[in-house]
Amino acid sequence: MTKVFYNPTRGRVSWTSLGTEIREFILSDQESRYRLIIGSDSRIKKRGGGQDLDLVTAIVIHRKGRGGRYFWRKQKIKNVYSLKEKLYRETIASLEVAHKLLGILKEDLNGHFETLEIHIDVGERGPSREMIKELVGMVTGNGFTAKTKPGAYAASSVADKYT
Repeated sequence: MTKVFYNPTRGRVSWTSLGTEIREFILSDQESRYRLIIGSDSRIKKRGGGQDLDLVTAIVIHRKGRGGRYFWRKQKIKNVYSLKEKLYRETIASLEVAHKLLGILKEDLNGHFETLEIHIDVGERGPSREMIKELVGMVTGNGFTAKTKPGAYAASSVADKYT
């Protein structure tokens, strides 16, 4: 797993610093309500005889009614050939980040955010619609709330900005 995230203001942020940044942001206004949101988006890049995936995962800390912060990371995955595999890779990347992030934040921030959502880059329109139930099932089976398009902005807007 890529160990470096980026933030538009802070630049490069390690996993350790990421936890500190999120903690400080939430604890600076404990009266507000928060949502922790993770989403991934990717683009297939053709290379020689194969295809690689540029996959971006975004972490959004939404301070309800008062903005938020986000962090993102990009990784390359070799030899991805189908839409189904692309969407599975995106969802799995989001789940991996969610589990790792919960491990970092659980002790200090348990109860400070209302939900941890995984935003999946699928919707009722287009070829991805056939996979909605499968991908939502993966996310809810891991104990998280799943959102799809048009409400999946962490994937379709934030992560998409960097793919």
